[in-house]
Amino acid sequence: MSSRIAALLVSLGWLACGASSRDGPAPMSDSDSYAEPRARMVREQLVARGIRDARVLEAMGRVPRHELVPEAERDDAYDDGPLPIGEGQTISQPYIVAAMSEAAALSGRERVLEVGTGSGYQAAVLSALAAEVYTIELEPVLAERAKRALERLGCPNVHTRTGDGYRGWPEAAPFDAILVTAAPEQVPPALLEQLKVGGRLVIPVGGSGDQELWLYTKSERGVERKHLMPVRFVPLRGEAVK
Repeated sequence: MSSRIAALLVSLGWLACGASSRDGPAPMSDSDSYAEPRARMVREQLVARGIRDARVLEAMGRVPRHELVPEAERDDAYDDGPLPIGEGQTISQPYIVAAMSEAAALSGRERVLEVGTGSGYQAAVLSALAAEVYTIELEPVLAERAKRALERLGCPNVHTRTGDGYRGWPEAAPFDAILVTAAPEQVPPALLEQLKVGGRLVIPVGGSGDQELWLYTKSERGVERKHLMPVRFVPLRGEAVK
């Protein structure tokens, strides 16, 4: 374990969305009874499984996941697994959120698109890692709930929309990175079109069957893909645009 990672594990506390290590460590809140479970999540679920990006670890250790799940699920918010968030949808397990964020390789200056806002947790993590985050949710109930939660947590660089993720967010494109948090049968062409040259698309593919997480990197020569891991996401709903 690097000294930088070890140091941040000591300093983890609550941090509003959009802040970063350059602001210095946030003070540990006496009222945050979830601080220790959150730090343990980072140690045992993320660092122990190979997540090494210090900015990702810091964001995961500071964004209050318990604030972004239903109240009945709060005591399980930092467990190693997905949780139901209503409307037939789930919040991904912390490791998957961290792995996808790490694969996006963000430095803090990027414009990022997320397809599938869900609870807003991935968007909140991205808020601390990128300059601007655009996130789309098909289900209106979840979209409105996540919007309120992200505003409450203080994420001014996150822009929300209710809509079909298959179509992306063309007027805000191109994006430096795109993360998709539900699985289509095939990669939506609109998402590759809206990716900058040099940009990275992190996406599970496979619909309701076997799914694999892929990293697509766009270059002047075309698009290259790299297999990351087998996964299990809810299917991406919406209209698969040809």
